[in-house]
Amino acid sequence: MKKKALTLAIAAAFQLSSQAQTSGEATFTLGEITVRESSGGPLSTNTILTSVDIMGGDQVEDKNVMNSWELMGQMPGIQLTETRMGAESGKATFRAFNGEGYINGIKVLIDGVPSNVNSGNQRFIDMVFPLDIDYIEVVRGTNDPRYGLHNIGGNFNMVTRQGGNYSDARLTYGSFNTREAQVALGRESDGFAQNYFIAKQDSDGHRDHSESEKYVLGGKWFYTSEDGRVKTGLIARTYHHEAEEPGFLTASQLADSRTQSPAKNANDGDDRDMNQLSLHLDWQLRDDLSLSSKLYRNSYEDDRKVTFTSYATGNAPRQRRMWDEVQTGVLSTLTWRVNPTLTLDGGVNVEHQDNEYRRYRYSYSVPTDFSATPARIQNDDEYTLDNLGAYLQAIVQATPDLKVIPALRADRFSGSTRLNTTGETADLQDYGWIPQPKLSLVYSLATDAHVYANWGRTFQVLTGSREPAYMTNAQSKTYDPSINTGTELGVKFSPVPKSEVRLAVWQQDATDEVANMPSTGTTVGLGETRRRGVDLQGSVQINRAWRTWASHAIQEARVISGTVDGVSLKGKEVFSTPRYITNLGMEYQPNASWRFGLQGRAQDDYYIDNLNAQGKHGGFVLFDTNLRYAINASTSIDFQIRNLTDREYEYVWYDNFFWGGANQAMYSPAPGRAAYVSLDIKM
Repeated sequence: MKKKALTLAIAAAFQLSSQAQTSGEATFTLGEITVRESSGGPLSTNTILTSVDIMGGDQVEDKNVMNSWELMGQMPGIQLTETRMGAESGKATFRAFNGEGYINGIKVLIDGVPSNVNSGNQRFIDMVFPLDIDYIEVVRGTNDPRYGLHNIGGNFNMVTRQGGNYSDARLTYGSFNTREAQVALGRESDGFAQNYFIAKQDSDGHRDHSESEKYVLGGKWFYTSEDGRVKTGLIARTYHHEAEEPGFLTASQLADSRTQSPAKNANDGDDRDMNQLSLHLDWQLRDDLSLSSKLYRNSYEDDRKVTFTSYATGNAPRQRRMWDEVQTGVLSTLTWRVNPTLTLDGGVNVEHQDNEYRRYRYSYSVPTDFSATPARIQNDDEYTLDNLGAYLQAIVQATPDLKVIPALRADRFSGSTRLNTTGETADLQDYGWIPQPKLSLVYSLATDAHVYANWGRTFQVLTGSREPAYMTNAQSKTYDPSINTGTELGVKFSPVPKSEVRLAVWQQDATDEVANMPSTGTTVGLGETRRRGVDLQGSVQINRAWRTWASHAIQEARVISGTVDGVSLKGKEVFSTPRYITNLGMEYQPNASWRFGLQGRAQDDYYIDNLNAQGKHGGFVLFDTNLRYAINASTSIDFQIRNLTDREYEYVWYDNFFWGGANQAMYSPAPGRAAYVSLDIKM
């Protein structure tokens, strides 16, 4: 092995885990988790998988963020892509999958309900505000058989609060004239639990022409039978967001002013509505057999007006993009605890999507005149996507120290599209059944030392409304699904009392990977790719008052064989993938009244183009700090400073990749130092 590869294979990282206990041998926990698992019911993630991280709601409820994906930045190895263009604000990814929107490799769930849009983007998570979060669960790698579509590099589940008796409120004011109110209520008695949540956030934004207004309203109603064997419920939430878009800056504009919004973007903005409705059933059929089912409906409407560049040639840079997507589906899992050494777990999922996508292009003007007749209707498409998936896994306690989990999943897709501009219709690419075998192992060396390994396959299929996802042209190229094969080896142990360390080495190889962005009609076949890296995470509770943690993930994503426009990409790094991601922090709580925290986050530079010819951009080192004072048992004041050192950094992309004309880097500057004060009330 080359020295560079060897260095990658032995790199290290750390992460916090609090005093909370987990039932998974290789699971790390950040914050406090309420353990609800009993001898029956569906299996919890941390009992059946290996590389799992869980962050409790106490670690996020007091964080001031403009968007909920930012909360994920506290967790190890999470890359944040901070586009910050109004409602199209950013994304959280991991395992060397970037957040550009071309390879959407992370499955998102909210309360166990699939919550990606058709392209795989993560827009639904903006519906969840910090005060309503119970915990966030991240599963890395290819060994989770429960999900298929978009579950390429792993998944994360944002679980909101259910049950309990509480009345919580958080009022915040801070930089950029940010005003936010969150209210959460919970009432539970006689087997009936009801939870309500409402939040409103307004901000002028850190740049000119970046005002944002959004709200969310949610409710949960659950009933548990007297014998505890049946639990059924309804979850409903609605979200609305109106935001201006300040636009991307050229290098010269960035040097002139980081807060400006170019004149071309004066009419840019976004109007977004999202809704989610789900029915839940957990039924203990008998002592050793349980059923868990979810029926859901997601809807997503978006009207985005955007101007990418200012050059006058063509009408591509000035666009209005409109999505109208509806997802209806069901997930059902049956768990049979055969005996103390064997559990069988299987499930099916069915999802139907009815989607529309319209894209209008406009003639050159400064600012873009979106009230004018479009120069061209690029898209007026109606399309469906149907997914049928099933899995079966066995949890085998082969010996007192060895757990073995073989699994098999298979998915099948169908659908059709209609292009209203031409009247043409076409079917989805025929992928056939996509098999995904998996195997996980955990071996306990001692009570507090465990070695684990997993191997598995996941897949990527094309999304969008036109070729190549659908065969809209007689000469359309057929695509096989890109198969990702992942391997991971790790160890978790406690070197000293009240400490935990986890080290994992992983690799993920893909066949025929495609960089595919439906919103722009861009498809680039990258060919065979390889992602690999090492995560090392750790924490220590120094004493009653002090605890500290850190994580450092080293990763790389390279093209093994592939070409673009006849140019070989062999050996090139996949664009927008930093080589390392680091987190660290400490917390000091001398008594019940005072708490002080400091968190740090760093991310490496990354190439912004396929050929790695435009240099590296986008790296940063950031620090946030917070101070909380409890006035009494129910009321506290929280003061936070984000980007404590006022670090200048920005998200960067290369617009030649999109349009083939401007040939320049484009920048979205991140906020500088920002301060917030909050009043928290808990009763």
